[in-house]
Amino acid sequence: MRKYVTLLVTLAVSFSLATTPAYAKSVQIASCKSIKIASGVTHGIALPCLDGKSNITYQAIRGPVVVNVFGSWCEPCNIEIPHLLAVAGLHKVSFVGVDVEETNMKAGRNFAIKKGLWWPILYDSKGSTRGIFGLGVPVTWLIDARGRVVYKQIGVITSTDILKNEIEKYLKVKL
Repeated sequence: MRKYVTLLVTLAVSFSLATTPAYAKSVQIASCKSIKIASGVTHGIALPCLDGKSNITYQAIRGPVVVNVFGSWCEPCNIEIPHLLAVAGLHKVSFVGVDVEETNMKAGRNFAIKKGLWWPILYDSKGSTRGIFGLGVPVTWLIDARGRVVYKQIGVITSTDILKNEIEKYLKVKL
């Protein structure tokens, strides 16, 4: 039995190391200062940034921006990360994450660093955005310059090309 447990632990650690991007060690938690917001918006849900330095009212976010709602505990969220990273790496459109129902802010930070998420991430510890995004994750919204949601992806993003096409079509950003 002990050999079986040791083998499982070894496999789990090996898989974890193999699925962590090589550049993740150099990733820092991003400041939320880069998030475009409308200064006149004072109502809505204010969420702390994972950097611990600011709060952003979700309803004030302006684009063009891709807002991805996720949780480290969500396996489908983990599956879509390579597609998000590939498109974000083009540096043609902004990304903002919303980490929901995480155990604590430190767990959210550790996950973001481990997975190489280098864009600003808001922290929704109590699921206060459920009324906006719905009950499940992952959810990805495309928000235009006026703050309008122009596209909603409920569920996993399964392809980098599909995400690129949605951004080009709905946000009018050439990738």
